[in-house]
Amino acid sequence: MVGVLVRFSRWSRARWVRAVLAGLYVVALAAAVPKGAGGHGRGGSWSSEEARRFWGPSRMSASLDDSADGDQGPAGTGPGEADAGAADSADAARPLNGSAQHFDGVPSVGVIFYVGEDMRDHHCTASVVHSPKGNLILTAGHCGMGDDAAFVPGYRKGEGKQPYGVWAVDRTFVDPRRQDTGPGSDYDFAFATVKADGRGRPVERVTGANRLARTPGWVNRVTVIGYPAADSDPADQAVRCTALTSRLEGFRQLRMRCNGFFSGTSGSPWLIHFDEKTRTGDVVGVLGGLNGGGPDGEDSDKISYSPVNDDEIFKLYLDAINGREPRRA
Repeated sequence: MVGVLVRFSRWSRARWVRAVLAGLYVVALAAAVPKGAGGHGRGGSWSSEEARRFWGPSRMSASLDDSADGDQGPAGTGPGEADAGAADSADAARPLNGSAQHFDGVPSVGVIFYVGEDMRDHHCTASVVHSPKGNLILTAGHCGMGDDAAFVPGYRKGEGKQPYGVWAVDRTFVDPRRQDTGPGSDYDFAFATVKADGRGRPVERVTGANRLARTPGWVNRVTVIGYPAADSDPADQAVRCTALTSRLEGFRQLRMRCNGFFSGTSGSPWLIHFDEKTRTGDVVGVLGGLNGGGPDGEDSDKISYSPVNDDEIFKLYLDAINGREPRRA
């Protein structure tokens, strides 16, 4: 999130203060989400092998030290009104949680680390989505990555070796109309390409991938998987929740109620048709949107938002798989 209006429910206050004092993240995020351009590339030699070495166990585990101490809107702009929750028997049978539950995570969902003076904390969640080259991840648009970011799928705290590797982020693609508030918050989604690993494999070959799908309706039974930051949730572990969505009044965004989606969960995929065997599903949203993904105040970790997947996210998807800078009229 860039600018004065900062949503602290997804970014912790303590970490933000450290970043501001260091003078690093304000500049990095402002550069990563410019007003007139959505693509952000890097011309250096940052590679997944370098990312793996850089984000070794000493740096990743070091983060544990800190954790110890209904309006309808414009006609035709949103998805259909049909309830998609009963479309799949597995979805319909999955109980609603009400609160996020810790679990071991899934291969296709992980965390994003940013390189800076701090060099330790993960700040957002991202997921692998199927693409022709198998190198694409999806997150929230306000999760500007800057240079030398790394994606760690299936992240495990304190592990000497991450189960699905560490992948260097190559280039990010953000809709240039994205804003924290107002109609621009409907575009708070982003894609990024990641570089192949040292064996030349794309990330999708290692982790599998979810499928990017249109949001079928305002009411959906979704499985949401994310990673709260360690200073918000000392367990520093993946969480999941199954919840029903509704429409966020006045926006082309979904709304869900589930406790426990703290700082760090921005970018979490909202999945339907989630298969417990393959541990993948259809992505119909991503945690983000108005105010960075939810209301301010005491309900900040209990209510979350997501822009709908309509034509606009598929336009950005095409920009990402074709490696072109997003431009919008």
